[in-house]
Amino acid sequence: MADVLGVLLGREDPVHAALRDQMPHLRVRERCTCECGTVYFDLDRTVVSPAPSGPGTVVAAEAQILTDDGDCPGEVLVFAQAGYLSWLEVCSRSDDINVTLTLARRTL
Repeated sequence: MADVLGVLLGREDPVHAALRDQMPHLRVRERCTCECGTVYFDLDRTVVSPAPSGPGTVVAAEAQILTDDGDCPGEVLVFAQAGYLSWLEVCSRSDDINVTLTLARRTL
């Protein structure tokens, strides 16, 4: 999961830099029960600073998941709430392909 977050937050801008600084302090609080790879984070906000992403919930980063033949069965998104990493979501657009974090990792 850390490798996927690292790729998605790889841009050199203040928001991504601040969110990358939070990564060592993340703990997985919960995983989605459907095996898609979505994870929800806990973060000790006393040891990190918020990213300058605004007060609400934002999609801080996203990427399409592409198959070898160019189809796009889903995407992976990173959400931040009030500047803090909150969850990584793996979304499926297809019933034909099992869209997982492993598939996302291979295509990023």
